[in-house]
Amino acid sequence: MLSFTLMLFILASCSGVKTEKVRLAEVTRSVFYTPLYIAISEGFFKEEGLDVELKTTWGGDKTMTALLSNGADIALVGSETSIYVNAQGASDPAVNFAQLTQTDGTFLVARKKADNFSWKELKGKTFLGQRKGGMPQMAGEFVLKQKGIDPKHDIDLIQTIDFANIPNSFASGTGDYVQLFEPQASIFEKEGIGRIVASFGKESGRIPYTTFMAKQSYLKKNEKTAEKFTRAIYKAQQWVGSHSSKEAAQSIQDQFFKDTEPSILESSIERYKQQKSFAHDPILDEMEWNQLQTIMDEAGELPKRTSHHELVNTKIAEKVTKNH
Repeated sequence: MLSFTLMLFILASCSGVKTEKVRLAEVTRSVFYTPLYIAISEGFFKEEGLDVELKTTWGGDKTMTALLSNGADIALVGSETSIYVNAQGASDPAVNFAQLTQTDGTFLVARKKADNFSWKELKGKTFLGQRKGGMPQMAGEFVLKQKGIDPKHDIDLIQTIDFANIPNSFASGTGDYVQLFEPQASIFEKEGIGRIVASFGKESGRIPYTTFMAKQSYLKKNEKTAEKFTRAIYKAQQWVGSHSSKEAAQSIQDQFFKDTEPSILESSIERYKQQKSFAHDPILDEMEWNQLQTIMDEAGELPKRTSHHELVNTKIAEKVTKNH
C-alpha cells in the first residue's frame, strides 16, 4: 500500500507543469498597471507556466539599470527609455514587445478648489512636475503647450524632486499644482490636500506610455517565454475589459494595494477605464510610436528619430492576439 501511494506521488510530481521564473521590474506601483496585477492575481501567468517575480524599482533610470545589468529579465517602463538607451549606442538595445497602457496616466491636482477650472489659471503658479525627460513630464509639457502655456516661462516648474517623493513634497506645501498618478490623486482629494481638476491622459491622446521591454538578446533566446508572458497580459487585458472596476479592485486589493481604501481603488480603476488608459491588446503600433517621438521632440528630449521596427517587436503580440 505504501509503495502504491509513493508511486502515485511520483507520477503526480512528474506530470506537473514545470514553471519558469521571470524577473519583472516595474517602474512604480500604480493602479495604472491594473492589467499586470490582474495577470498575477487571476493566475494567467501561472496558466502559461511562468513564475513572475515582481519588484518595484521606483523610477525609469533605476528600472532600466536593472534591465541592462541583468537584474531583471523584463521591465515595465515608459517606451522613451528604450530610445534613450539606443541613442547611447547600446550594443544590446531594449526592445518594446508588449504594450500595457496607451495614454498618459497622470492627473492635474490643484491645491485650491476650482469650480470652473481653466488651464490659464496655471500661469504664474508653481507646478510640481515629474522628472525631466520622463514620459509624465514630457506628456505634461505637451498638453500645457496645447493649452497655450509655455512651461519654461509661464509657470515656475519644479523638476528636481525624485518620483517617489513628489506626493510628500506637495502634501508638505510645495507647489500650487502637481502632476500625480492614481490612486494618489484620489487619496489627496479625500484628505483635502488637493483637487483633481484635469486629466493629462484625456488631453495628450494615444501613446505607448508604458510597455514591457527586454534586451534584444533576451528576446532572441527566450522568444517562447516572451510569448507566454504576452499571452498572459493579453488575457488580463481582456479580463479587465469584461469585468467591472469593483471586481478588478477586489482581485488586486490584498496583494498589491492593501493600504488603499477599496472605494478609492475602485474609483481609480474606473477613471482609467473611462479614459481608455488600459491598452486593449499588447500591440504597439507605428502611429502611437510616432506620436511618442513627437511629444519627446516637443519637449526637446528626442535624441534622434528611431524607426518603429528598430525598437519595437510586434511579432509576438500579433501572434498572441491572432491565436487567442
